[in-house]
Amino acid sequence: MSGEISPIGKRSGPGSSPELRASHADRDRVVDVLRVAAGDGLLTADELDERLEAALSARTVSELAPLTADLPPVSATVGATGAEVRDIVRIEQVHSGAVERVGRWVVPRRLELAVTYCGVTFDFTDAVITHDTLRIDVGMTGKTLTLVTRPGIVVDTDGLKLVHSRVKYRQILTKTDTPVTLRVELVGQKTHGSVVVRPPRRTFGQWLLRRPTSLPAGD
Repeated sequence: MSGEISPIGKRSGPGSSPELRASHADRDRVVDVLRVAAGDGLLTADELDERLEAALSARTVSELAPLTADLPPVSATVGATGAEVRDIVRIEQVHSGAVERVGRWVVPRRLELAVTYCGVTFDFTDAVITHDTLRIDVGMTGKTLTLVTRPGIVVDTDGLKLVHSRVKYRQILTKTDTPVTLRVELVGQKTHGSVVVRPPRRTFGQWLLRRPTSLPAGD
């Protein structure tokens, strides 16, 4: 079928060799298929994490093939634009419950946030990250937008317009050589309320360990 290609970008036919060495492009195509499948609900976060690790460490085409064997093929007419559309997640809520993305959720390439008086929390502590950049288009009025980060995640608010609102950073103590795994870019407008960027909250046990040891009473 000329209209479809395999997830690794190879058209099947005579003379193809399953022991060909996998290129960076081969791995990238498989990663894209896995990411889109997870976004469509075909893979759980754990399955995506496991297959991404296998894809990025694969040395041959035959090692890549089983990772997408149970997934739909990619249409050759879709192209980069079609894949980009699937990377966009739009959230719309007005005067309702809080919006939360916590646990092992899959981070898209772009988030569109259209929220009025609903608190929003994006917790990246255990999130599955498949891109190096997340753009959040903010259209939010009232309440608090909270970003819970972990070492290697940086948040850029330079492109965000604040109207009767403010940004509060709670610093994470990390090594200076910690590589950046995700850059979160906030653009758009936040009206009223606040934007909070903070590390995960300490557990009670961690809080006890950080308490200063009492000095012995003097004789």
